[in-house]
Amino acid sequence: MRRGALSPGGQRLRRSLIAVIPLVLVASCGQSDPRTGTAPATPQAAAVTAAPVSAALTVTDPHGKTFTLKKKPERVVCLTGLCDDALVELGLAPVATTTPKLLSRPDYLGAKGAEIPVIPGSFGGEDVAKIAETKPDLVIGLAGVHDQLRTAVEKFAPLWVVQVKSYDDSIGYLRALAQLTDRGQQQAAAETRFRAKLADGTSRAKAAGLDKKPVLAMYGGTSVGVNTTEDVLGHFMSQFFAYPWPSKGGGFETAQAYSIEEILAKAPQVIFIQSFGTSVSEHYKNNPVWKRVPAVAAGKVHEVPTELWASGRGTRAFGIILDEALAKAAA
Repeated sequence: MRRGALSPGGQRLRRSLIAVIPLVLVASCGQSDPRTGTAPATPQAAAVTAAPVSAALTVTDPHGKTFTLKKKPERVVCLTGLCDDALVELGLAPVATTTPKLLSRPDYLGAKGAEIPVIPGSFGGEDVAKIAETKPDLVIGLAGVHDQLRTAVEKFAPLWVVQVKSYDDSIGYLRALAQLTDRGQQQAAAETRFRAKLADGTSRAKAAGLDKKPVLAMYGGTSVGVNTTEDVLGHFMSQFFAYPWPSKGGGFETAQAYSIEEILAKAPQVIFIQSFGTSVSEHYKNNPVWKRVPAVAAGKVHEVPTELWASGRGTRAFGIILDEALAKAAA
């Protein structure tokens, strides 16, 4: 086996990461171009000022699917970080969540976020009885993962499953949730802020020459994977940096399975790592191939908060990620 390639144990860890990075999984397995969405997925399109959406109980999601409620939801349970993100952008909060670390960040709800009840259970296997105890008007989960809970959940509340392939989808879901909750003004303000941040990020990246600097976003523990240009985070990074990390094809495990040798060959100058459990930097610090990667040799490897980079897929998360990535890449 090649040095730096995945061992059978590493493959098992990769499979376990599927439960930790849900939206990365969906983007990878979709096998469609993440740049398709409700609007052109380029920062240059961000100059458009958003108009508030009108309230409605039937909405169309970014993928053309309709969703209808009987009344305006006031008690929402979030089983995916996109839900938490959108609610916070709209000036709301879930009655329960599965991403408490995201909500309790100071740039989300801070101490108030830490008080929100947490739904126990594994990802895709959440405790339905605990969800029911919160008496929700709406439960929001992830397509391809939480569909299996539909029969049980819909005995007491509607289940809306979402899927993000690009940040345009994040904007689309923000608009749809604003319609359902009658928060059009808050949606317009949040979308305008985000679009302005994208446009500013593009200018900053070009001014600093970052659009020509090879950058890598990756994840792992004792084995690693790469956020490719066909997953939502990798595509987002490719809008501001040189990002030579295409999908390798196939399913999740093959699409993002770059070895340490392959990473060295592409010579990234800056690396952002989402570590789950074991620190990737610590695990590979004595690996001779890892040491030769330009970003590693130059001390330009940054361990980033997983609750934001791996779970946050809404407009607020992307804005924060962009600021952090630009600042660290330019340092």
